[in-house]
Amino acid sequence: MDREQAAELKKRLLNVGQALDRTFMAMGQIDKGERDALLEHFNELHEIVYRKLLVGIYAQHPDLKPLPRPPHLFSEVTWSEVLLPPSVTEDQLDEVIFSLLKSRWRKVVAFVTDVEKRFKELGWTITYEATAARLQVLSDLDRIESAGDLRYWGNSEVRLKD
Repeated sequence: MDREQAAELKKRLLNVGQALDRTFMAMGQIDKGERDALLEHFNELHEIVYRKLLVGIYAQHPDLKPLPRPPHLFSEVTWSEVLLPPSVTEDQLDEVIFSLLKSRWRKVVAFVTDVEKRFKELGWTITYEATAARLQVLSDLDRIESAGDLRYWGNSEVRLKD
């Protein structure tokens, strides 16, 4: 199939996937026995759309593959568990973090993604989890402002102190 056909098929398959997700949420409202009976069929459909059809399209047209997302939207990694590369100090890490923080609130998930891009530009291999752990330390030290539980990246925000 040509790229235009693949793009159209991808669009329609993603719509099917969203419908499956809504269906799965609605299944929570039905009797457990009925839900369990439907779950096997639901899982088969999900497998076909996401693991077979879309993967096939991406194999033929890699440019249609979505950009990678942060691997986790939740982390319990603490700063004491983080091992920085030998060439990177805490001060250097903080310098990058503060250079990207603004006075407006930013979701942690978006911020760790932006910081990861900057780290890659610098040739540093520092994980999203390490960045989130450092944000927690900076918040605990009252060097930045945070809202929400920073372990839940999609439900928390950070910004520079006013």
